Amino acid sequence: MNPPAGKAALVTGGAQGIGRATAARLAADGWRVAIADNDAEALAEARSAHAGLLALACDVSEEASVAGAVREAAQAFGRLDALVNNAGITGAAGGPLESLTLAEWNRRIGSNLTGVFLTAKHCAAQLRATRGAIVNVASTRALQSEPHTEAYSASKGGVVALTHALAMSLGPEVRVNCVSPGWIDVRAWRKGARRDVAPLSAADHAQHPVGRVGRPEDVAAMIAWLLSDEAGFVTGQNFVVDGGMTRKMIYVE
Repeated sequence: MNPPAGKAALVTGGAQGIGRATAARLAADGWRVAIADNDAEALAEARSAHAGLLALACDVSEEASVAGAVREAAQAFGRLDALVNNAGITGAAGGPLESLTLAEWNRRIGSNLTGVFLTAKHCAAQLRATRGAIVNVASTRALQSEPHTEAYSASKGGVVALTHALAMSLGPEVRVNCVSPGWIDVRAWRKGARRDVAPLSAADHAQHPVGRVGRPEDVAAMIAWLLSDEAGFVTGQNFVVDGGMTRKMIYVE
């Protein structure tokens, strides 16, 4: 891939998991990187572990917080060339549908979907000026579901749809794409208090046609490519990074 020549990226949810792996990959590739996160402990650990990262406290569901973080990153770097919308809340919310509260629904929609809208909105002018790119992180839950994941699945489905809407609105100056990870083992990229590196089972890996569970580095590699000039003819797309699981037919005997 072409070297970024001093380009700057903002990664939301960049203090842990896929976001932290992405920030580390971009920094290794030569990007100047800001990470935005609402977990102060994780933010401090990420900044300590990866020298040179600009760490910004941010709640992506709050517009004032987003506007402040974007402004600080743009002032620090003098430009913004890339936005990675990774921040979000995972998992089921409230158990069965009948017990899912409106507050829990709104919490996930606010972080996972509204946050993408807000960061894109406030980065748009900077990205237009640099003819930059956005990558949104959705999930294979946008395409298939488990029980009791209504809020999460709806939010990630919204991210996929918002991606192609943004691509039409911001093009041709800004390309916008989406990555939908499957089962990614993020434990080694969590903050210390949440880190668990117990081995996965052979059955866990065998579920994947590629023969293993995914790693955050797998997703980071796709994001890095989508932000690069080599992906200059790609916009409005959703790339599934799941080791083939969503293509695997399952029979119950």
